[in-house]
Amino acid sequence: MPRTAGSSPHLVAGPRYALLLAGLAAALVFSVAFAIGVGTVDVPVGRVLEIVLAHLTSGAAGPDPLTDQIVWDFRTPRVLLAAVAGAGLSLAGVCLQTLVRNPLADPYLFGVSAGASLGAVVALTTGGVVLAGLGVAGAAFAGSLISLAVVFVMAQRGGRLLGSSLVLAGVAVAALGNAATSYVQLQAGPTELRRVMFWLLGSVSGAKWADLGVPAAAVALTAAWLLTQGRSMNALSVGDDTAAGLGVNVHALRVHLLIASSLLTATVVSVAGGIGFVGLIVPHAVRLVVGPDHRKLLPVSLLAGAVFLVLVDLVTRTVDRPNEMPIGIFTAALGAPFFLVLLRNRKKVWR
Repeated sequence: MPRTAGSSPHLVAGPRYALLLAGLAAALVFSVAFAIGVGTVDVPVGRVLEIVLAHLTSGAAGPDPLTDQIVWDFRTPRVLLAAVAGAGLSLAGVCLQTLVRNPLADPYLFGVSAGASLGAVVALTTGGVVLAGLGVAGAAFAGSLISLAVVFVMAQRGGRLLGSSLVLAGVAVAALGNAATSYVQLQAGPTELRRVMFWLLGSVSGAKWADLGVPAAAVALTAAWLLTQGRSMNALSVGDDTAAGLGVNVHALRVHLLIASSLLTATVVSVAGGIGFVGLIVPHAVRLVVGPDHRKLLPVSLLAGAVFLVLVDLVTRTVDRPNEMPIGIFTAALGAPFFLVLLRNRKKVWR
């Protein structure tokens, strides 16, 4: 049984919570500036800030066109997309863990990622008329919506959305989507297969400014709505009966949380590929620090997720310069042991 918000001591409480938020915001700004400056050609942080501020204020390029292009056209959208993706996946993890009252829940458990991957892989390899017209991002988003619809229909019992049924339906849909994706991969040529594998493991290496609009808007709007649902999510995490007794429409809230988490996951996967375990690691670590109160958990998870994925992406392009590695390799390397530890201590983690 999960404890109610504030029922147990945590590392950060009271006035220190505001300091934590301020520290994370500062860490995000610094990590973004630092990550933009690091690469095959290193650029000092001061120069990075100078170029970015110049574009934001006057829109003019700096005196060095090559450095300006590296910073503004190539690295800035990449790093910002990593931040947006990390924030979105973290919020999706909070939604799903509350939805099913299971601290081991992750956005990729519910088939949304598998559907998105299938749509993108079909667009990359077969060039089908419909999917090719949508593009890789559009095909991924369409696949995720189809998966969501199937999970939603299968998880209803007597007109109510059940957490246990969601997990089972999500696992089944994910397995089916992964099988179909593997079949499509077998039909691909060597060149296509390399692109597919890099995309499936997650990457923001080819990010452009045009890729930021949709995921940034989805994260911002969903986060704004979630922040208004903190009390209801607190009640739901205690139990359906308690939530209903406090006036929460449990069924409607479950549906809304499922849609919110699926929207966040779908938009991230459609532009960054399959980046797993972020929605498991970050919310869990944050919960241990600030406690289970969603009014505190949501803002910190958003910022922490953004910082986390910016730093992971930085590692992917510096650990083996000048080669780059997919983000999913590193998030899985961190997330799989983390998941096993949580599984072993599953009676202690939801506090």
